[in-house]
Amino acid sequence: MVNPNPNFPDWHGTTILAVRKDGRTVIAGDGQVSMGPTIVKGAARKVRVLAGGKVLAGFAGATADAFTLIERLEAKLEQYPDQLARACVDLAKDWRTDRYLRRLEAMLLVADKSSIFTVTGVGDVLEPEHGVAAVGSGGNFALAAGRALLDHTGMDAEQIARRAMAIAADICVYTNGNLTVETLG
Repeated sequence: MVNPNPNFPDWHGTTILAVRKDGRTVIAGDGQVSMGPTIVKGAARKVRVLAGGKVLAGFAGATADAFTLIERLEAKLEQYPDQLARACVDLAKDWRTDRYLRRLEAMLLVADKSSIFTVTGVGDVLEPEHGVAAVGSGGNFALAAGRALLDHTGMDAEQIARRAMAIAADICVYTNGNLTVETLG
């Protein structure tokens, strides 16, 4: 993600992948944060457990912005318990219409035991067709690998997530192999 504001450093680096298979949901995130050509942190934790262990969330983009969005999502989950889709739609609506939230530069990948959603600041709440979703600079690599592994191997959700993230780390210079992996189910 290239920062359009030239007054701020050009921060890169996140790959977040969600995989749902056989009643298990996994979100994996790498730990790399880069500024230009420099790795400034290799062990950032970009995946969180929410709603008393019922929801997983991973983020890409500006960290403070993502934390703000995760806090808002937690409030929506308290307001709409066990209704992840409704909480995500309500968050996306607020994110798009609220003057303060509109300026936030992040994306969320949110999942419970039965659903995965990509939530963006332009009002998108997208559920993948194939049980795999990804965001971040290496997201397309992880998504492609995850989809291929989901359909053509006997791996479980966590094995698929770990292998797809390793493939993304081999291709994307803004992704490393230092993973945070959280599982539901």
